[in-house]
Amino acid sequence: MPQIADSLILALILSTLAGLAIPLGGLLARMEHIRPRWLETELRHTVIAFGGGALLSAVALVLVPEGTAHVAAPVAILLFALGGLAFAWVDSQLDRKGGGGPQLVAMLLDFLPESLALGALMASGSQTAWLLAGIIFLQNVPEGFNAYRELIHKGRMAPGRVLMLFCALVLVGPASAAAGHIVLSDAPAVLGGIMLFAAGGILYLIFEDIAPQAALRNRHAPPLGAVAGFLLGLAGQLMTG
Repeated sequence: MPQIADSLILALILSTLAGLAIPLGGLLARMEHIRPRWLETELRHTVIAFGGGALLSAVALVLVPEGTAHVAAPVAILLFALGGLAFAWVDSQLDRKGGGGPQLVAMLLDFLPESLALGALMASGSQTAWLLAGIIFLQNVPEGFNAYRELIHKGRMAPGRVLMLFCALVLVGPASAAAGHIVLSDAPAVLGGIMLFAAGGILYLIFEDIAPQAALRNRHAPPLGAVAGFLLGLAGQLMTG
């Protein structure tokens, strides 16, 4: 019983730290008017690409391997496809309603299932939980950065209110991790299904929202940022065995 309590507390701490990357990304986005102007533009695109690389590492190194380990192949294929279709439907609804902060929604759509997985993996004692926590942190910084710029650019909220919203969103992490630790730790097949569903949706988001924004003519830093994002995820995976 004490061991279970310890793993739950650790899951709550890690998920909270990962969530704090959201307001951190927002704070970084407030650092505007970097000179020269080309550097500001290239930095913004590099941050976007870095987030895409980190998301891709989550799909390739954690969500798909862990998911397919507990789900039969036909079901895994179906759930992955359904995840992509579901995220595409949400994206189309946002477009139909005139936006509504797709970057913010995208951030929540991957943060929630990943935090569920983090809690369940921590309960099982898997070292992958540490890797996943690091990847969530890495991707939340650029996602918070992009979501902040989007909300400010569209004039939907004042800067201070955006940061307050981001601070409130931190709670999504520990709440989801607690649910995953308590409910999903004894249901590996269900957890695997959630991971695969999320993986399909995240892959859709990478190529629909992130990769197109990252491209910048005659600049090499943004694609290298994507490599760096994936590389950090790979380094974490190798170090955790």
